[in-house]
Amino acid sequence: MYQLVKLKGLVRIPPNKFNEPLEKAAKDILREEYEGALDPELGIIVAVLDVKVSEEGIIIPGDGATYHNAEYEVLTFVPQLQEVVEGEVVEVTDFGIFVRLGPTDGFVHLSQIYDDYFSYDRRQGVLLGRDTHYELRTKDIVRARIVTISVSTSGGARSIRIGMTMRQPFLGKLEWIKKEVERAHKAKPRETKKVRG
Repeated sequence: MYQLVKLKGLVRIPPNKFNEPLEKAAKDILREEYEGALDPELGIIVAVLDVKVSEEGIIIPGDGATYHNAEYEVLTFVPQLQEVVEGEVVEVTDFGIFVRLGPTDGFVHLSQIYDDYFSYDRRQGVLLGRDTHYELRTKDIVRARIVTISVSTSGGARSIRIGMTMRQPFLGKLEWIKKEVERAHKAKPRETKKVRG
């Protein structure tokens, strides 16, 4: 889920940025510091927006920079358990697919793709369904449900892993979902109107 969050804090403007407009310098610094970062409460920070900076700053002895109060808005991506998401398949492997979810990728294991046995054709780079003859390849758009989220820290850097399933009604490749909807409409009994006579 994407969300806009308003934040407040101090921004350090180094001397080499003194010749730039204050808000531009502050926005550049905040973008460099936060964009792409993973925060345990905010999620993945996608973009820093609408920076407002106090023109009065503080100078700390021994540091040539100025420190200014700033208010800014950030666009974040916070995956939620059970959330239904859509994305583009960016990698097909013999053990599943990786799906682009905005600023990160999610993973669908081979066993969670569909109620069919899928095998990997290395030559074509495609997963093939044995009974359905469904194909799954890069650039396909799929709909999936998030079932696991884990955050790990390695060498000071944080990363997020998202596990998903497509083995539920109306999930999967968009063409498959369209076929499911058409089958559901055909199977639905037609209503008849009673006529008084």
